[in-house]
Amino acid sequence: MKKRLLGILLTVMMVISLIGCSSDKDTPTSTDTDATATKAAATTAPVATDAKDITVGVSMPTKSLERWNRDGAYLKAQFEALGYKVELTYSDDDSDQQVNDLQNLIAEGVNLLVVAAINGEALSTVLTDAKDQNIPVISYDRLIMNTDAISYYVSFDNYTVGKLQGQYIIDTLDLANAGDKKYNMECTAGDPADNNAGFFFNGAMDTLKTYIDNGTIVIPSGQKEFEKVATDKWKTENALNRMQNVLASYYADGTQLDIALCSNDSTALGVAQAIESDYAGTNQPLVTGQDGDVANLKNLLDGKQSMTVYKAVANEAVVTVALAKEILAGNKPDASLLDKFTCTAAYDTSSYDNGTGVIPSYLLVPDVVTKDNYKEILVDTGYYTVGDDGYLQAAQ
Repeated sequence: MKKRLLGILLTVMMVISLIGCSSDKDTPTSTDTDATATKAAATTAPVATDAKDITVGVSMPTKSLERWNRDGAYLKAQFEALGYKVELTYSDDDSDQQVNDLQNLIAEGVNLLVVAAINGEALSTVLTDAKDQNIPVISYDRLIMNTDAISYYVSFDNYTVGKLQGQYIIDTLDLANAGDKKYNMECTAGDPADNNAGFFFNGAMDTLKTYIDNGTIVIPSGQKEFEKVATDKWKTENALNRMQNVLASYYADGTQLDIALCSNDSTALGVAQAIESDYAGTNQPLVTGQDGDVANLKNLLDGKQSMTVYKAVANEAVVTVALAKEILAGNKPDASLLDKFTCTAAYDTSSYDNGTGVIPSYLLVPDVVTKDNYKEILVDTGYYTVGDDGYLQAAQ
């Protein structure tokens, strides 16, 4: 068993060594987007003298979505490669469980916490305990709200994720030259408890606004507000059920659906299933997504999904671990940390206010993946391999 676990860890580390981001770069990748607006780290960790004496607590939302398994594995491998001990928890999409997990990690005396919140509004009390015990907190991927215990935020530029989805629709359908042609669209957004979901949805809808306002894009259901198109816990079955209802109510007569705007891959999977089973039209609608989940990449190659916005979570782990290393050394990282990265990122001190102030943020740039470029972005970089069946599988 020990040999098997070591083999898994080495495999993950080999994958990380192939990816596009490392923390040994000598020239800057980006600059501070607003150097005049700053917020000091909420908590300063005691200086680490020996890595083996440091324990990092990593709290992930769930194992039920593929991407969080990847995040957890990458973070654990990266921290352990530096000699730190890691306590990794998954909270089964249960906010109460995540609070309990964090309470246990704090009680165990971890030196730093990396937290991807299930509900960004639900952790303020437990993280106050972390601050009281001088435990720095990195808000990972999802911004944790209404607490000054957060030292930094690491994520992708989430508004840009939505913009990329919207721009893909504009470019693919050549909406700028649509003339009198109309395109029918339906929207599927993410979990209302996830702060990122609003950024994804608003980025797409803001990008498409001109074409919605001038009537080039029509939404037959009339459901275009986030609250009406949100998907509880990002669950595929919830997206499937809602899309089946929309298709039965507005498209059963053969009305053509041209665009299914989906904020991520788990919702896109449900929407694609509904289109395959319940759509009366004869065309294949454009279906957007995000994350690069294996099942969705299969749909991409099969023509059931048009694109996905890929966020290289291994790069997110690289940035997070480098940031944590600086914090644990007693430093206060800023834009100069970007000098060490080979991946494209920005240091932002103006955009992400969690209700207690702007949280200093390290934001990575995602990629649009289609059937035409998946090999270059996903396979050639080592993120995925091609199986014997011709479909993609995660490299680890």
